[in-house]
Amino acid sequence: MKPTTSLSALAVASCLFAAPALAQSVNLYTTREPGLLNPVLEAFTKDTGVKVNAVFLKDGLQERVAAEGANSPADVMLLVDVGQIDALAQAGITQAIQSPAVDKAVPAQLRGAGNNWVTLTKRARIVVVSKDRVKQDAITYEELADPKWKGRFCIRAGQHPYNNAFFAAYLARNGAEKTETYLKALKANTARKPGGGDREVARDILSGQCDIAIINTYYIGLMSQAKNEQKGWYDAIKPLKTTFANGGTHVNVSAAAIAKNAPNKAEAVKLIEYMLSEKAQTLYADGNFEFPVNPDVKESAAVKLLGAITPDTTPLGDVAKNRKAAADLVDKVGFDN
Repeated sequence: MKPTTSLSALAVASCLFAAPALAQSVNLYTTREPGLLNPVLEAFTKDTGVKVNAVFLKDGLQERVAAEGANSPADVMLLVDVGQIDALAQAGITQAIQSPAVDKAVPAQLRGAGNNWVTLTKRARIVVVSKDRVKQDAITYEELADPKWKGRFCIRAGQHPYNNAFFAAYLARNGAEKTETYLKALKANTARKPGGGDREVARDILSGQCDIAIINTYYIGLMSQAKNEQKGWYDAIKPLKTTFANGGTHVNVSAAAIAKNAPNKAEAVKLIEYMLSEKAQTLYADGNFEFPVNPDVKESAAVKLLGAITPDTTPLGDVAKNRKAAADLVDKVGFDN
């Protein structure tokens, strides 16, 4: 019996010795830039011992996971834009995120239906004006339709995802008829054909082509640190406190979902929970001047530069549902013509 006992003991010892080599891991598919995410992922591995295998994709993430099917190695999918993240759920390639910590950190309107995705950071779409030519400090989105801005308003293309999400939010709040009227009024106020990027509207304010524009907040932060002509664009603008009438500020998001066939579900939940922690939120949000979703993070770079925001209470799931209808209205009024 002694040899048998020795062999059993040796087998157990061998297993125990081998265990550390079998490190836990989690597979992340994302469309975010490596430079923005890597500091957070490295901190996660250091703090938890879980290795992150990140696949950075420019586009086609949804199609890739769907094509991989039940054998997909994807655990967590991380994208920017509510329409893109909600499309994953609509395609049936996500599963519910079951985590009291996530539910506590993120308000219900910033989570998908059935908890199939969750917001990690917010980017507000706000109004900026000429620092020299416009004196007001606050505005509602509805006021952009005021004829006093005729020939003074600049905006990128109405079909761009950032504006599509904003118009979809307006539609969710006000219905199709009022949204069509609103789009016609915005178009009538434009100083030039809608187009270019968000930073270019700041450029055009500096040149005097327009006095008022709408922009994603993180572009303001990035321009504030620029070492080129964009610093001059930043210096020419003033951000206004921007809300819907009787509402909050429109936000779009970076968000995460757990893949339907995630092989490492427990680690996937752990990664999402970690990204909502104070430490990770500071690293992640500050990397791109986004607003943290965790309310305990008070002094983010975006808040220091622009002040705190109160997101509108319209559920982002409702915004996502109205994206196509909003796009159809943009075409109907010839907004981008």
